[in-house]
Amino acid sequence: MNLLNALVESAAWPTLRAGLHVGFFLVLLYFLKRLFDLRGATGLKHLPRAKRSLALPLVLLVGVLGSVLAYQATWQLTGLFRPQFVAFMQSHDRRQFNPAHRIQRGRILDHRGEVLAASVDHRGQVVRVYPSGPAFAHVVGYSHPRFGAAGIEALANVHLNGGAPEDLKDWGELGRQLVTQAKQPRGRDLMLTVDGELQRLAVDLLGPRPGAVVLLRPSDGAIRVLASTPAYDPNRISAALFRGADPALPLLNRATQGLYPPGSTYKVITAAQALNAGFSGTLYCPADGYTTSARYRKIRDQAYYSAREAGRSWGGYGNLDLATALAESSNVFFAQLGVQHGHDAFRRTAEQLQIGRKISLYEGPFGSWAMATGRVPSIHDSDRYGLAQISIGQGAILVTPAHMALITAAVANRGVAMRPRLVASDPPQALARFLPEGSANRLAKMMRKVVTDGTGRGIDVPGLAIAGKTGTAQNPQGPAHSWFIGFAPAERPALAVAVLVEHAGFGSKAAAPIARDLFLRARELGELP
Repeated sequence: MNLLNALVESAAWPTLRAGLHVGFFLVLLYFLKRLFDLRGATGLKHLPRAKRSLALPLVLLVGVLGSVLAYQATWQLTGLFRPQFVAFMQSHDRRQFNPAHRIQRGRILDHRGEVLAASVDHRGQVVRVYPSGPAFAHVVGYSHPRFGAAGIEALANVHLNGGAPEDLKDWGELGRQLVTQAKQPRGRDLMLTVDGELQRLAVDLLGPRPGAVVLLRPSDGAIRVLASTPAYDPNRISAALFRGADPALPLLNRATQGLYPPGSTYKVITAAQALNAGFSGTLYCPADGYTTSARYRKIRDQAYYSAREAGRSWGGYGNLDLATALAESSNVFFAQLGVQHGHDAFRRTAEQLQIGRKISLYEGPFGSWAMATGRVPSIHDSDRYGLAQISIGQGAILVTPAHMALITAAVANRGVAMRPRLVASDPPQALARFLPEGSANRLAKMMRKVVTDGTGRGIDVPGLAIAGKTGTAQNPQGPAHSWFIGFAPAERPALAVAVLVEHAGFGSKAAAPIARDLFLRARELGELP
């Protein structure tokens, strides 16, 4: 293929192409001449059978050649008037002389008009460039003549190429430009909901650490940040990227596809489950912890381990109400609470929050992009200890950062989850009611208390009013993952966030400061009141 591309780009190619065309038609004329010569000779009595036996194969051969030529003409010429064909040629035909690669694809922009992807002329070829490099790799993707396309570049191929399937006039013009080469065809721009400055800040705050940040508007589902690190540079796509040799997995979108134990952020869900059931009392939380059976290790609070490491005793929390237990992130309280409400309540809550399903982020005419939500384990009704573990965000429950951001946004939006969206022209649409309005409002106040009086007090900023929940998720493959979910401002939520930093320890130390800094910059940009 490289040799063929080099030949096509050489100065001798026009002459060679003309010679090939002339040679093809000379061969065709020869076969036609032979066919007519044979017809004229059929009157010779001493060669009737031989001549007739050669005529039929020649007729068939000419018919096959004609059919191939007709099919090729239809596929390559009239096909250029069909968006499906152009998309196919861009994604699967790697030849550099492919006319579909001459399209000046439209730009991809953030919601402020900043260019995230554009086509430029480079030495007579159209090259796709990505000014922000790896920062938007998992959102924008790439479009490459050899390696195809990914992300929005692939899903919005039709729009970026210059039309829509129903817009026959635009596609006719595009096809004529490609066939005649009268001028370089240009596509249409596409504006996303993401914010370039906030996205790059999120990537910078994550630094070299693997992780993800999702920031969205609760009121309409517009995604402002969808960051995953580490990433690849779409300006430098090579075969090595797809061999899977890099243990950092730069192709993995941790925000929408990474599955992680949620740690204490799941206590927000357990609390919502209790509120839906009408819970309003207290639970006794002894210092020594809680277990469902003597066969299992006791579930204890972090304060117990901190006191033991310091060589002092700890008397336990005693009786806790729901708001205080959430602020202190008491494992003992929420393990008991989950067991008290039972397996059926856990399953109903997971179903209501759509954990385990796929949720669409973008629907294109020839493909869609869906985010994963999580994985709900199958727990036997007799397994009370497994339920206790899940109720504090450990055990077999797994979630994605994107879905935790969506759940947080639903709490901020009075219980209604808006469908997350990446393309600015997509209209806002309600996805589902995750929580009753009363439960959501009460839970929002409790999450504010987490930041003012609880584990998240380190990021309480005057005038910002962050509500949230920290999380530290035990990880069997290494150090604990750091989580934070939240929204701001608490009384009039404008943005909701989920931050995950792999192997970074306490959520209050690693993930929560990232959320705070994003909220502060968002306020400067006018995203927060």
